[in-house]
Amino acid sequence: MQKDVWNSLRKYTPARIALGRAGGSLPTQEVLDFSWAHAEARDAVKMELDVEKLAASIERLGTKCLRLASAAPDRDTYVRRPDLGRKLSDLSREALSQSTPPAASYDVSLIVADGLSAVAAQEQALKVLEKLLPLLQSSRISISPVCVVKNGRVAIEDEIGQIMNATSAVILLGERPGLGTADSLGAYLVYHPKVGKTDADRNCISNIRDAGLKPVAAAETILYLLSQSLRRKMSGVQLKDERIKSLSGDDSTAIES
Repeated sequence: MQKDVWNSLRKYTPARIALGRAGGSLPTQEVLDFSWAHAEARDAVKMELDVEKLAASIERLGTKCLRLASAAPDRDTYVRRPDLGRKLSDLSREALSQSTPPAASYDVSLIVADGLSAVAAQEQALKVLEKLLPLLQSSRISISPVCVVKNGRVAIEDEIGQIMNATSAVILLGERPGLGTADSLGAYLVYHPKVGKTDADRNCISNIRDAGLKPVAAAETILYLLSQSLRRKMSGVQLKDERIKSLSGDDSTAIES
């Protein structure tokens, strides 16, 4: 019997390839694996972020944390009303304003939010910050207190960064979980954060997890893009990761983040 060449590729990817078959159906183990992955993805979306536990862990890294919440009061509302996840609750807006001195000015506002996977935020954000905070300090990039936000979406970084008078904002949050990627974290950078920024104004670093882009590599990429953003006063489609080029040195192949 001829060997299936696809089987040797399974060790290189979590993608669902070379599943085999049992008659006209999938093997029982593959059906069970699919159901397990689907359940993990659903649980990641529904799970509540333990803000206090995460904030306490971040504070042990030597930085202050602010506990905030979006205008979405619970996970069901958060999923059904994306607009509420993009802005702070009235109470959190007032608390953030009061805790930010009028003369405050930061190079970057750092934010952690659950997004669509509280699992990712709970498990991956601390790993990234462990690597990122020393890099920012050695680069003399001033950072705000880290804001830990419950039921937050990407655009909430605009309001937070604006209130904190930050030159830029970076938010780490759980990405929409796929089958087998329920713990994937994303990082979004925006220059001159203010309410009304669009996705075209942001740079995204995706698939941050031990089985994807490792936290240390993600921290280095965030530092690079942030440094370039602050120096060149831009972000989004205008800002590219120019460290990666073709062997010919053609700048046109630079990867856009």
